[in-house]
Amino acid sequence: MDVREFDFYLPADLIAQEPSGDRTAARLLHLRRDTGSVAHFTISALPDLLRAGDLVVVNDTRVFPARLLGHRVPSGGAVECLLVRRLGSAASDTCRTGVGPVSDPGNSGYAVSEAWEALMHPGQKLHPGARVVFEGIHTIHGEVLEQKFFGRRVVRLWTEDGSALDAAIDAIGHVPLPPYIKRGDRDADRDRYQTVFARSRGSVAAPTAGLHFTPELIACLRNRGVELAEITLHVGYGTFQPVRVERVEDHRLEPESYDISTAAALAINRAIDERRRIIAVGTTTTRTLEAVARPHDGRIAAGGGATDLFIYPGFEFRVIDGLLTNFHLPKSSLLMLVSAFAGRDRIRTAYDAAIAERYRFYSYGDAMLIL
Repeated sequence: MDVREFDFYLPADLIAQEPSGDRTAARLLHLRRDTGSVAHFTISALPDLLRAGDLVVVNDTRVFPARLLGHRVPSGGAVECLLVRRLGSAASDTCRTGVGPVSDPGNSGYAVSEAWEALMHPGQKLHPGARVVFEGIHTIHGEVLEQKFFGRRVVRLWTEDGSALDAAIDAIGHVPLPPYIKRGDRDADRDRYQTVFARSRGSVAAPTAGLHFTPELIACLRNRGVELAEITLHVGYGTFQPVRVERVEDHRLEPESYDISTAAALAINRAIDERRRIIAVGTTTTRTLEAVARPHDGRIAAGGGATDLFIYPGFEFRVIDGLLTNFHLPKSSLLMLVSAFAGRDRIRTAYDAAIAERYRFYSYGDAMLIL
């Protein structure tokens, strides 16, 4: 299958640069899988489009401020670092800080470091051995350990005062807004680029379909008789990763970690047994459910793991009956997933309708409900 089959033209002014003022004010395109018909609503109409007994499954991952801005040492040149994946604590590694960490009773001047895979810029100047520093309320030091492809680096990080690295990142890091949002992050993004379900820290991107929910909307869904369940998939850089191959089948996703509680697994399996509709909120939720179901005869097993499941047309869905999702980039793996669920031609028709009606696209944009 040719990747170009998933290309389309999107006017640049339809790429949402700001979130809507009210989460439930976002527009909602309803696409019927059986007929291909399209209708237009707002997110506030979601309870009326679902029915009693439906199970809505959401992703409760929490975005952390994974974008660090600093400078190279000793040149002072600007450097940007997007933390992609923690590779683990380096308990046996110590990094000279120049200041004895508080946690070091001997005040030896050494602190335990962590290794991370990261995207770093400017890549051509950041070779193994390069040193960087990120300053704010806390100071984080870094050393490039390994140079990989497409700007990837393995970097070792540690705090100057020996404090917990996660806390320092949370304090001085920036919200990792997607690259198609052409502005710097603001304090308001720390709340707005986070779903109301966010609990489990670990994502570098928001599960954006969940951004449309509010406590009031959740209460309306429950009053309607709609059940909710929460699972976790920590969204990695793969959500931004371009498809660089010509054939869809040759693309590979990076593994992302997930966790499904016993309570969530029981609720989902009960809905499967009772033949009630399961509505996934977002492509991350969809991939998690379908990945876990594959080796378990279509059922959901509690527990954690990692998945690199890539869903594209021809995939057999075994769990979800509906999907709430934002509008996705041309030639992206996410567009291929929704095309697998609803059919490529129907998705293309729906996208054409959304463009004609001037829907707002991508992370801070409007949504589509496929039933």
